[in-house]
Amino acid sequence: MKTFGGKVLFLDRADINTDEIIPAKYLTEITKEAMKPHLLEDLKLEGFDRRRDIAGKRVVVTRENFGCGSSREHAPWAFEVNDITAIIAPSFARIFRQNMYNCGMLALELPAEAVEDLFARYASQETILDIDPFGGKLKVRSGDSSEEIEFKVHGFDAALIAAGGWVEYADSKY
Repeated sequence: MKTFGGKVLFLDRADINTDEIIPAKYLTEITKEAMKPHLLEDLKLEGFDRRRDIAGKRVVVTRENFGCGSSREHAPWAFEVNDITAIIAPSFARIFRQNMYNCGMLALELPAEAVEDLFARYASQETILDIDPFGGKLKVRSGDSSEEIEFKVHGFDAALIAAGGWVEYADSKY
């Protein structure tokens, strides 16, 4: 099972697509490691510099419809190889969301108001999230501030997280 939580990368835009997450020209790479330097290479977002902003981050907080576009499992892989194992948004593209869980990673959906509050209160400062996927608690820490947010990971998604992903789940069951 992967560990979840750490420093947060705030990406303040809706509809970030899989081509922006990992450009199609890298889909022929034969290892996940080869994708590592290209995460978010084509993302155009004011103030964002991937060379500066990704290093050391373990969680992404973003806006709705994250992972839309082409259905490629390379997009979660690009996050995984960069040690980012949790993405929080109001909504995800269906296939991207399932690919995250298939990789044993969290695609955590919170209400839009909760995500808006995270941006308003924490995006301008170093923020750390501690995530307990089975206890349903997200602890936000920044400076002297902290708060807890409750969430749920349901059914099969929780089983995939516990196993470490689809392959590990299948190995244990079949």
